[in-house]
Amino acid sequence: MDETAHRRAWLTLLRTPRLGPGALREQLAACGGQPDAALEALRQRLPTLPDDTRRWLASPDNRRLDADLAWLDQPGRRLMIHTDEDFPPLLEAIPQPPVALFVVGDASLLLRAQLAVVGARRATLGGRMLARAFAQELGRAGFTITSGMADGIDGAAHLAALEAALPTVAVMGTGPDRVYPARHHALARRLATEGALVSEFPPGTPARVDHFPRRNRLISGLSLGTLVVEAGLQSGSLITARLAAEQGREVFALPGSIHNPLAHGCHRLIRDGARLVETAAEIVEVLAPAAVALGRELAVRLDGAAVATPQETASDVDPSLLALLDALGHRPVALDELAAFTGKTVAELASALLQLELEGRVESLPGSRYQRLPA
Repeated sequence: MDETAHRRAWLTLLRTPRLGPGALREQLAACGGQPDAALEALRQRLPTLPDDTRRWLASPDNRRLDADLAWLDQPGRRLMIHTDEDFPPLLEAIPQPPVALFVVGDASLLLRAQLAVVGARRATLGGRMLARAFAQELGRAGFTITSGMADGIDGAAHLAALEAALPTVAVMGTGPDRVYPARHHALARRLATEGALVSEFPPGTPARVDHFPRRNRLISGLSLGTLVVEAGLQSGSLITARLAAEQGREVFALPGSIHNPLAHGCHRLIRDGARLVETAAEIVEVLAPAAVALGRELAVRLDGAAVATPQETASDVDPSLLALLDALGHRPVALDELAAFTGKTVAELASALLQLELEGRVESLPGSRYQRLPA
């Protein structure tokens, strides 16, 4: 099967009505992971399937699939499949993991240690200022800021990271070509060129109420921890926090005035076991071991080599890391240039660079560039 036919088969599966990620993974597992075989197996069961599922599989909308393929052919766009080497490993550990992600921008950011910053859409000025301050300090500490591109806290966190030339990822509740809310078109354009936009939904998918809880499980699932800045008692951010806790991830909440309704959700989280934090340093202290463990997992998964812990001395560090430091030199180097020079894949480099950044040996720069820091 040629590449276009292969992608067409994936897109046909991903657009099949009522075929959720769990059922699709099951079908793929039964068919050796091959999308064309999975399609054929489903078509063998047409009489047993719901009407809309049967209609789609019997006669897919070829114009829609052609448009999907044309969209994917544009620079900076990718369909990332769960079997790809650089599919985010943290997502594989959550209930109902996605089968595929549509990515616009820098897909390598999905392999970095991420911290979700979420909160109220109608946030106070003080809340937005706190989101900005925490996003920038956590970004400088080596964490990619991940959120949902919503109004209020989400948008403030993304913008703060972009303005400081720090990496940020937006997980969308629409297709990757749609912007919700519409006022965030300018923000989406910046994220597409300076960060990444990620969606589980195919191009053209509009905003729907039931899409946002699905989106929220990916925000928390991609992240080592979730920080809730402001939230009312009915806030969708509490859903993200609950999902993070169910996924075994850390949940952090900022306390506020008892007179501020947007502090009540955070106070409930704290009563329920979330960590009360007042500084970004407290979050870094808690998540640094998990970030190092993620680097180790990526290294073993991608090249079979364990990555040194921050406590190990330079003489004990994996020689491959020392070689990577030598390759970096002391000038900014683009990730693709580094891959060409070292012969390693972008995914392999991402795990090593994560480790070196957490150890304070390497600094990430805009445009997926890295620079060695003075010893």
